Amino acid sequence: MAHINIKRIDKVEFENLSHLIEESEKQGFRFVRRLVNEYLNGENSFSLEGEVLYGAYDRNGLLVAVAGLNRNPYSGENTIGRVRRCYVANEMRGQGIGKLLIEQLIKDADGMFNVLVLHTDTEQGDRFYQALGFVSDSERFLKSSHYYEIGH
Repeated sequence: MAHINIKRIDKVEFENLSHLIEESEKQGFRFVRRLVNEYLNGENSFSLEGEVLYGAYDRNGLLVAVAGLNRNPYSGENTIGRVRRCYVANEMRGQGIGKLLIEQLIKDADGMFNVLVLHTDTEQGDRFYQALGFVSDSERFLKSSHYYEIGH
C-alpha cells in the first residue's frame, strides 16, 4: 500500500475535494458533492456526539479518500451509526485505503453505537462492505443495504 495518512477532517473545503467531486460525478456518484453541500449549508457537519469525518492523504498531502460516520437519521435510536460518503479515488483503489477508513470508523463507533448501517447500490460496494464484515440486508434497517454489529 502507498504511504497513506488518515486524519480527521474538521473543516470541509470544496477546494480540497474538487478533484474527488469531479471524478465521482463522472462515475455517476453525487454523494461527494452532497458531502460538501450539506456541510456548507449546515445539514451535516459531522459534529454531533459520535460523528466524525476522515480523509486519507497521500505522501504529498493530496486527499485521496473520504468516509464519515453519523448518527443514523432514519431511526429514533442513538445506538445506530451510519457510514456516509465513503469514496476512494480511482487510482488509489485496491490498496486497502477504504478498508483503513472503515476500520477507523468502526473503532470510533465502538462504545458509542451498537450497530453501523449504510446504503450502497453497487456490486463493488456490496463486495467491499461484506469483505469487512457487514451483512447485506435491506430489510432490517430503514434506507440501509448493509449493517455491522459492533463487537461481533
